[in-house]
Amino acid sequence: MLKIVGGVVLLAVVVVALAVTIVPRFLDRIYYRGPASGHFDGAHFANPDNDADTQQIQPASGGRASFFWHYFTGSDGRPAWPKSVAVNRVAPPARVEGERMVVTWVGHASVLIQTQGLNILTDPVWAEKAGPLGTGPSRVAEPGIAFDALPRIDLVLVSHNHYDHLDKATLKRLWDRDRPRIVTSLGNDSVIGQTGAQATALDWGQRVAIKPGVDVVVTRNHHWGSRWFTDRNRALWSSFVVTLPGGNVFFAGDTGMGDGQWPVEAAALGPIRLALIPIGAFRFVDGQMESGSHIGPVDAVEVYRRLGAAHAIPIHWGTFRLSFEGYDTPPKLLAAAMRCTGQTGFEPVAIGRPVEVARYVKPVTVTPMARAALLKCLDTRQVRALR
Repeated sequence: MLKIVGGVVLLAVVVVALAVTIVPRFLDRIYYRGPASGHFDGAHFANPDNDADTQQIQPASGGRASFFWHYFTGSDGRPAWPKSVAVNRVAPPARVEGERMVVTWVGHASVLIQTQGLNILTDPVWAEKAGPLGTGPSRVAEPGIAFDALPRIDLVLVSHNHYDHLDKATLKRLWDRDRPRIVTSLGNDSVIGQTGAQATALDWGQRVAIKPGVDVVVTRNHHWGSRWFTDRNRALWSSFVVTLPGGNVFFAGDTGMGDGQWPVEAAALGPIRLALIPIGAFRFVDGQMESGSHIGPVDAVEVYRRLGAAHAIPIHWGTFRLSFEGYDTPPKLLAAAMRCTGQTGFEPVAIGRPVEVARYVKPVTVTPMARAALLKCLDTRQVRALR
């Protein structure tokens, strides 16, 4: 009996020792190795403008454990969302040539952009849940294009490695079917490579040529990355500018406001014909207008102004429930903020309905509006009623 007990104890010690040695390395993936920079210390990436505001998902008291408990049990007082939203799909064209541009919002941050004979797809996610191992928030709106109805994809942009933006199953299907050019930011190619797909990973400010007159530039934004609890910021996050003869396309990815200079940096690369700007997942407590990692409509309208874009489509809302705000609060608040600032050209489109984007025309210059003044303008009974 003593030998059996001793053997069990010895086995337990070996298992614990192996777990202590192996498990942390398994969880803390190293996605990228390279020289240190202003936003990479040799092990982890960071926002050079202020990384502290992305460390906490919510500003409320009670700690993260309390937040997640109330969030996942539905006991945080958040407004109800519809279980499903009807989507009227219209098949996109196979190709769109020349400077004509047709855009279809697939849902969340997934957008099909068709122009110059290219089919470009941003953060493609066809998964039913946005989380690991089949967990996470469920989709309330089916993809605006059935996967089998997608035209042949030439270029895929992947902004970062969160599950609602990097869906390995979708990327594998795209790679197996079309072998598209996949462009992402540093480290995410390691995650994408687990599917067998190949990706070009670039640092902020770097570019890659797609065809004559068309480049992809990886540009700065303000966010963070992780696929698991202990691999935070092992891979970089980014926005993108696709340079095009008829005016550029800007895809913001997933971002907070940070120093607010990243839209200016993107605008310096040339006139922006179309901007894809997130407006959702900004409210984690009642009345909140932004989080460190996500802009809401209040800051989105200022991003739009700083980009100098001719047109913009709001994304990152109405597909996966990631935060506290009501289902249609983001577009309603966006409309109110646009009225306050006197801007035009930034309004929602329906999921699954291709829209023609007009040719670039320099937008009318509007007077900048201080954030405090905008919040004062939005202090109305109608806006206060938005949950």
